[in-house]
Amino acid sequence: MGSSPILRPTKIKILFMRLIKKPLFNIVNNHLIDYPTPVNIHYAWNFGFLSAMCLIIQIVTGIFLAMHYTPHVDLAFISVEHIMRDVNFGWLLRYIHANGASMFFIVVYIHIFRGLYYGSYTAPRQFVWVIGEIFLLLMIITAFIGYVLPWGQMSLWGATVITNLVSAVPLVGDSIVAWLWGGFSVDNATLNRFFSLHYLRPFVIAAASLVHLAALHQEGSGNPLGIDASSDKVPMYPYFIVKDLLGIVSFIVFFSFFVYFSPNLLGHPDNYIEANPMVTPAHIVPEWYFLPFYAILRSIPHKLGGVICMIFAIVILALLPWIHSTEIRSLVLDPIFFFFF
Repeated sequence: MGSSPILRPTKIKILFMRLIKKPLFNIVNNHLIDYPTPVNIHYAWNFGFLSAMCLIIQIVTGIFLAMHYTPHVDLAFISVEHIMRDVNFGWLLRYIHANGASMFFIVVYIHIFRGLYYGSYTAPRQFVWVIGEIFLLLMIITAFIGYVLPWGQMSLWGATVITNLVSAVPLVGDSIVAWLWGGFSVDNATLNRFFSLHYLRPFVIAAASLVHLAALHQEGSGNPLGIDASSDKVPMYPYFIVKDLLGIVSFIVFFSFFVYFSPNLLGHPDNYIEANPMVTPAHIVPEWYFLPFYAILRSIPHKLGGVICMIFAIVILALLPWIHSTEIRSLVLDPIFFFFF
């Protein structure tokens, strides 16, 4: 009988083995290639990756838009029209950025709902969950100040109404509002500082997302059953990278429908009217992703009480790891939820 041939590593494999020993490639390998992943996770786990993709899209398109935007009350609206009409593919950049905010909130909200349903906030992942809630809070603030920048009617009056909520704080509320405005009303100083904050804050969100990812990979990903086990895990590549790629393709198709066919469906028509402090819109409403918080605010007659309840609606999510009292992590195993879902 002949001896079996000796399998020699190819040059490409040798090069790859050398590369992954380098610090940067080692990080990529540990978090994206060889990261041990539970075998039973499904497409609901795609939305974390899609959130990162949305953040990158918003940062890149935002940088290009900032090159042509003028943060001045007399020129902001005109500069946006200039982007739409005169800048090469400016209309595409703006529609991607404007609808990208809605897409970002869609995937993040689904990501949160998945975490709630499968008990991803329970020990030992409390820190991961809290960082995620900080991420959400930063997103809300960034989206709000970004909505002010086009300087349409809804931008001006939305900023006026929302910043005025701070005046409900006893004793110092009015002083804080004047400090936010940089004057006695929403004006040029407000627009300038909102533009600066909107430009810088996504990089803070990116840093928070890296901490969120590092904390998650430190504890290990959860799974639909909510049972931690060191066995029954496979490398992330190629199994779940392929799953993520399918999710990305589906998301791009969904996103493209809004960008190319209904770019203004998720926006407000009044924002195509230049801001006029002398004319109040008939209905001042926020973007759809703020409506749950706006509903809480409107349902409580007392101004300070409404603000407190609105803030508490976000804070309560961060407290869930310590409120959760049952031994069952995932609601999949809960008899009531099992019956309905």
